[in-house]
Amino acid sequence: PEAEEQRDPTKEDDPTHANDLSFTGFLLQVFGFWVWVLVAATHVANPLLQGWVLYVSLTSFLISLMFLLSYLLGFYKRYESWRVLDSLYHGTTGILYMSAAVLQAHATIVSETQDLGNYMTNTAATFFAFITTLLYVLHAFSIYYH
Repeated sequence: PEAEEQRDPTKEDDPTHANDLSFTGFLLQVFGFWVWVLVAATHVANPLLQGWVLYVSLTSFLISLMFLLSYLLGFYKRYESWRVLDSLYHGTTGILYMSAAVLQAHATIVSETQDLGNYMTNTAATFFAFITTLLYVLHAFSIYYH
């Protein structure tokens, strides 16, 4: 008799994990979108600082959108290296987002004395930047440890 092929439990399709990952990917899109929209809506007092925030948030938004669409189309089932690539990308982006969130917090503190409307918008952008950072890091660890 032929030996039955053992399935690797890490490769099994877990629908609850797939739903969690697509929901996390959706949240990354929503929060990342709010970061760059809010920063773009303010009077940019520090172009170098907030330019980096816009670059990180917009680039991360677009690349994460491609990852989310690839995931929803099932590419993760076809490629063995998907988990490593996904984890490395989201971990690296989490670090870049942390730098952007800190710079946005600095821009918020600087704008406190200038215009209250800008200050409130910058405060919201800072909040969403830190939440997005947390989501990127959690997503990276979730992929890595699953």
